[in-house]
Amino acid sequence: MYPQVLPFVLIHAGCLAAIWSGVSWQAVAICVALYWLRMFGITAGYHRYFSHRAYATSRAFQFILAFLAQSSAQKSVLWWAAKHRHHHLHSDTAQDVHSPRHKGFVYSHLGWIFYRQHDATDLVKVSDLASYPELMWLHRLELLPAVVLAGLCFLIAGWSGLVVGFMWSTVVLYHATFCINSLAHVHGRRRYVTGDDSRNNWLLALLTMGEGWHNNHHAYQASARQGFYWYEVDLTYYALVALSWLGIVWDLKLPPRQVLRNEHRLGSRVVKQAAEQLAARFDPEHIALAIRTSIHETELSVRDALSLLQHRADLRQSATRSPAASRIAWRKPGRSRPGWPAPIKRPGSPHPFAEPREGAACASFPSPPSKSSKKGPKPCPFRSRTGTRGRPVFCRPRSQPRRRRKNTFSRIGRPSKRWLATLSRWEPLRTARSSS
Repeated sequence: MYPQVLPFVLIHAGCLAAIWSGVSWQAVAICVALYWLRMFGITAGYHRYFSHRAYATSRAFQFILAFLAQSSAQKSVLWWAAKHRHHHLHSDTAQDVHSPRHKGFVYSHLGWIFYRQHDATDLVKVSDLASYPELMWLHRLELLPAVVLAGLCFLIAGWSGLVVGFMWSTVVLYHATFCINSLAHVHGRRRYVTGDDSRNNWLLALLTMGEGWHNNHHAYQASARQGFYWYEVDLTYYALVALSWLGIVWDLKLPPRQVLRNEHRLGSRVVKQAAEQLAARFDPEHIALAIRTSIHETELSVRDALSLLQHRADLRQSATRSPAASRIAWRKPGRSRPGWPAPIKRPGSPHPFAEPREGAACASFPSPPSKSSKKGPKPCPFRSRTGTRGRPVFCRPRSQPRRRRKNTFSRIGRPSKRWLATLSRWEPLRTARSSS
């Protein structure tokens, strides 16, 4: 373990000294102000500027950002940016320094910081920052900004200002920042395919001034705005926009339209990682058991069983997309609507759920009587391919001319959506028939 684990433990234990120093309103105000001020230094400085160069600024404000960020006692900006760029290169892989998937939650949250192997700074990854002498000076004296800030808190509010104002806010800053490495890769929603476990978490976004939109960030890392939509609160971006009005920062990078529409082109590394994750989720034993069960229940060949399973999966997927698709799912082969007679398996049929062609003779039902007969035609237990809205469809002989159905084509002569949906629903079954 790295020797700095002792100061990290001591600053946590020092928070208990508030029992003797007391908690004053002045110290609480300093604690709240320092939390949000230094959180801006972490998000706008450590992360979006030094790690990703999401905007441009002057050299003077660059030094102010670095000093403010290092006052949170999270090491130098060079070390922070180097580790973060390494994280994006190997996100949630075995080479990632803080991956909950490979190293566990506690290690990814704070354990990795105290290992000696992570103490060194790879200056090659931050060669654009190492060219500034003032940043190298802060790199050598990484704890100087935090010590200066602690002394100011003591001068303003005494021991209460030091314990409550500085130590409390520093500890909360630690864990709020660490939650992005751990919780933001475990809990939340994923909008984009990024090849890793990054997720959007609105609660973390509020606590970290916009850093909780982590899946958005991994989809387009160079953006100064991580809340891509108006309802995704990003306080750091709002502050950067205000600073741009004053001319302090400029050239704020925003996600392109293709990224917002989720139509951007994925890199080869992202595609490879996503394919590996998808392949790892498949259970070969479960798939083999499902195939054996389908073959045993339906007495089908392996090819027909696979076609049936694919057809059922397509129906389930379409039913979850829209209410209209759920109505199409009621026309599942072998499944009758409420009040309809159950379909009968035809002897010698290539598919157990195959239905006769409209107009074909039924084995169990005679041809319908003529129109002059008082009794109407008897309903056929087999549903027609285009039967709609629960109306029974009657068998008719081949000699009877086929009547053109309504709602088959729209007024402009193009196929209607309903007709196309019915056609696509029967395409897998038609393919299974022809192949058998």
